Amino acid sequence: MGSFGIWVLTICLIFQSGYGFYLPGSYPLKHVVGNSLSVKVNSLTSIDTEMPFSYYSLPFCKPLEGVKDNAENLGELLMGDRIENSPYKFKMYTNESEIFLCQTGKLSSDDFKLLTKRIDEMYQVNLILDNLPAIRYTAKEGFMLRWTGYPVGVKIQDLYYVFNHLKFKVLVHKYEEPNVVRVMGGDGMEAIPTVGNKGSDVPGYMVVGFEVVPCSVMHDGNLVKNLKMYEKYPSPIKCEPTTVSKPIKEGEPIVFTYEVTFEESDIKWPSRWDAYLKMEGAKVHWFSILNSLMVITFLAGIVLVIFLRTVRRDLTRYEELDKEAQAAVNEELSGWKLVVGDVFRAPSNPDLLCIMVGNGVQILGMAIVTILFAALGFMSPASRGTLITGMLFFYMILGIAAGYVAVRLWRTIGFGDHKGWTSIAWKAACFFPGIAFSILTVLNFLLWGSHSTGAIPFSLFVILLLLWFCISVPLTLIGGYFGAKAPHIEYPVRTNQIPREIPAQRYPSWLLVLGAGTLPFGTLFIELFFIMSSIWMGRVYYVFGFLFVVLILLVVVCAEVSLVLTYMHLCVEDWKWWWKSFFASGSVAIYIFLYSVNYLIFDLKSLSGPVSATLYLGYSLFMVLAIMFATGTVGFLSSFWFVHYLFSSVKLD
Repeated sequence: MGSFGIWVLTICLIFQSGYGFYLPGSYPLKHVVGNSLSVKVNSLTSIDTEMPFSYYSLPFCKPLEGVKDNAENLGELLMGDRIENSPYKFKMYTNESEIFLCQTGKLSSDDFKLLTKRIDEMYQVNLILDNLPAIRYTAKEGFMLRWTGYPVGVKIQDLYYVFNHLKFKVLVHKYEEPNVVRVMGGDGMEAIPTVGNKGSDVPGYMVVGFEVVPCSVMHDGNLVKNLKMYEKYPSPIKCEPTTVSKPIKEGEPIVFTYEVTFEESDIKWPSRWDAYLKMEGAKVHWFSILNSLMVITFLAGIVLVIFLRTVRRDLTRYEELDKEAQAAVNEELSGWKLVVGDVFRAPSNPDLLCIMVGNGVQILGMAIVTILFAALGFMSPASRGTLITGMLFFYMILGIAAGYVAVRLWRTIGFGDHKGWTSIAWKAACFFPGIAFSILTVLNFLLWGSHSTGAIPFSLFVILLLLWFCISVPLTLIGGYFGAKAPHIEYPVRTNQIPREIPAQRYPSWLLVLGAGTLPFGTLFIELFFIMSSIWMGRVYYVFGFLFVVLILLVVVCAEVSLVLTYMHLCVEDWKWWWKSFFASGSVAIYIFLYSVNYLIFDLKSLSGPVSATLYLGYSLFMVLAIMFATGTVGFLSSFWFVHYLFSSVKLD
């Protein structure tokens, strides 16, 4: 009963995570009235180029204390995040208006060209307060749309306007210790840090929302000549988001100002990310996923029933015969029984197959564990970069599984031969990471050439190489050692010395293999749209509970499709099933890549320049290779189990 309760709790947590909830490791901060709040800036981003750039690459105001990098984790650096301090500062629950920030120097020709280029490319400024990104609301056809960040500027009738005045609204919720303790559970009160030196009896507030309205305002340069940062601008500023009035011109300075208002909100700390997680299209998202799940489950059920009935009828009819009848039947065997002496004949390139299956186990294990942890709330959008960091960590740790599976499969194909297992384990440790490293290096040179913050720094390259060779490779070799020590899988039938000739087929086998990928793709394509939108359109993806269900369903469908195709090949006396079973389910990667190209043409129509398109296709290629390895491994291992079970169930001489 206890284990059942744990499973029910786990399932509830997975589905609850579709909505987002309070997450471990993210604690509420108590801010006393008047305490200083500092806004941070992240990289400038654009869905037109997909290349992030540093905020201070444009002529914006810099903080008095100088630009300082925020401590970033591995995942943030790989994602191109560069979080830095900014000159925007607030005082808790203190409304301020007409705050002068700075007047830039006269725009040089280079600065003017760069600023207009970034406006043309629709770059967004991303601000962060208390770990919350700034959110912007716009009305369109009676609907309120939510956006993270705000545009650098806008182009109207050949004139470029910059948003030089920001109207901030900070939503706060009164700090109530009993509520917070109840949310955190038990001894949470001691773990909550308090900002400021005041006692806990002083009322404080938590930041639960951060909104921004950008405006283009014409300032009088003469009025700010003697003003210092944070002093009051001498005349009232009218912020009208629907009108623009500050065109940028070469040789002219830009004056930046801002205002801030605080508003008490009913939003509680655990719900403060809801505004980001409930982006537009949520109902369609849920309906589409559920519809997809039902259709694919129905199709997979039909395939499974037909498949089991066919094989079971074959086995039952054969086992009901007496020995003399079996001997007579053996003389006139047909279908899969004819290939009994060849079905376990070693495939072409067995080393490569073992290495790819080992890498597939590693990638699939990483995906399942990472998505499960994300579904349970341990990798929230509040903790930037944790998803990528977690994926890297789990991938390295699961190197032990890759080595074990690759070496044990290699020994099985080689009938228990121990010699050369270190070579297989070493290749398994380097094959997929080597491909990934090659693709990412080429893409990184493109980003370096564009001076983008998306480029991986050289120091991070060195760290990744050290992680690879000092953790992943040794663990894979350890796994290989255990695989070499484990008993190899015994085949239930003997293999003939002379291979049997495969009769001419009515249809080319590769056509069936390619077609088999359509059913697994059917489980994925709707979810794939939301994942692609999250990666390339800057939307927050957080329905990991459903993604976990889709992943499990994908594994089941891949296994079933590969089993059916392997059985069909054996029935037409085609005993070369090894690679075909791998690519039967692995061919889903082809459809995903074609979908990626379709997404580039029809959904990312505004993507500009060959560099951006190359980056998109390069990352897509990297993604589909990982998917091919994972899905192909599922198909191969399920087919191997099926063939072993099938031929061990019937004794053929």
